Amino acid sequence: MAERFEIFNLNMKTGDTLKIKGKISEDADNFSINLGSSSSDLAFHFSPRFNESVIVCNSRCSKAWQSEHRDHHLCFSKGSVVKFTIEMQEDKFQVKLPDGHEVEFPNRHSYSNISYLSVKGGFRITSFKLD
Repeated sequence: MAERFEIFNLNMKTGDTLKIKGKISEDADNFSINLGSSSSDLAFHFSPRFNESVIVCNSRCSKAWQSEHRDHHLCFSKGSVVKFTIEMQEDKFQVKLPDGHEVEFPNRHSYSNISYLSVKGGFRITSFKLD
């Protein structure tokens, strides 16, 4: 069964850093970490896809997905415990992967406050912290 974790009052602002640690399930095809104002309006969608060996980043506006950004630096595997650090900057989101590699994605809709966080798919959160 796919995990689902949601927060509706996150209050993440420009300059804040979100640290998420968890375990990727052994049978995960993918999972996603989503930040925005609701599930239909996402400033940042971060989705490692093991079946394609790629990390897909995107944004969503009024339920419509926009153009994908693909990063082929998939440095973690099914069954592993990982930690992601997501920094919200004025013009972009910067994700530090477990091996130190960074993935950047533009803040396309100029969000300055994120209230919604969801984690879906084959990833179980063990801890998260907003600094």
